Amino acid sequence: MKAKEIRELGSEELAVKLRELRAELAGLRIKHRSTDGIEAPARLHSIRKDIARLLTIQKEKEAK
Repeated sequence: MKAKEIRELGSEELAVKLRELRAELAGLRIKHRSTDGIEAPARLHSIRKDIARLLTIQKEKEAK
């Protein structure tokens, strides 16, 4: 997700998206540690970056 797209979301939508990404990250971490592995390990990195962007923009909105 791009920062511009995230800024267009409301505070409720940000919270929902953050929960979804955290759940997806947890699932991918479990799969990654299992014997099966995951198809796209780079997805872990991109999800962590998206979570960081969401949190940053959420804090910006709270500061206003």
